[in-house]
Amino acid sequence: MSRAIGRSLLNALVTVLVVLALWQAVVSFAGVSPYIAKGPLDVFRFLFVDEAGAAPGRLAADHRDALRPLTTQTLRDAVLGFGVGMAIAVALAVAFSLSKTVEAGVLPLALLLRSVPLVSISPVIILITGRGTTASVAVIGSIVVLFPALASALFGLGRASRESLDLVHVYGGGNATALRKVAIPGALPSLFAAARVSVPGAVTGALLAEWLSTGKGIGGSIQKFSAAAKFDDLWASVAIITAITLLLYNLVQLLENVVLARMGMSQQQP
Repeated sequence: MSRAIGRSLLNALVTVLVVLALWQAVVSFAGVSPYIAKGPLDVFRFLFVDEAGAAPGRLAADHRDALRPLTTQTLRDAVLGFGVGMAIAVALAVAFSLSKTVEAGVLPLALLLRSVPLVSISPVIILITGRGTTASVAVIGSIVVLFPALASALFGLGRASRESLDLVHVYGGGNATALRKVAIPGALPSLFAAARVSVPGAVTGALLAEWLSTGKGIGGSIQKFSAAAKFDDLWASVAIITAITLLLYNLVQLLENVVLARMGMSQQQP
């Protein structure tokens, strides 16, 4: 288990270093004015270093206080989309495994919806659920999470050992018992992979829902920051939500590595 934890921490460190290096490279070589483009050090100073003679309201603590409720709102929206999307994905995957009729009737519709860009159907979703409502956030966020998670869950459930399934049936167990005793435990690597991939998807869905529907959180404020030329706030808000997303992703990966190591199972790559 210690090896799994160490591997997760090393992966997290490498990811952070790569993201920071790419960020600084884009800012340095894109030819964008420093007034607009802010690098990692600029954001760090904005959030944690007080300028000499800064007036109250323009201190680093004030900057953090201004961005904290936006970040909290975006995380709430992301958790909502993640929970709804993962629950629907797992439920559909189980239903498809139990009934080929359900799979034949629902899966083509899911694939059709997957092929339509979310931005193009978002106005219809907002029209049905209402602009600025929690329902619109849940629907838009869950759609981003749903399809990758569904594909991963179906893949995991479909890899169940045929011999183990036959053994359950020989002893009188039905399809539901075989699913509970064999397929779902064997699909844990794929389910963890689905959860891991869904973390950034849920954040993306929350930002999209805030931008198109609620106008709240970081997604609803990015355009306002840009219009008001608050580029420090813009880059800081994006950096904060990106850092939190990376942290959550690696926490899920750490949990995955620990659980699968204890169960003697291998990690499923997304």
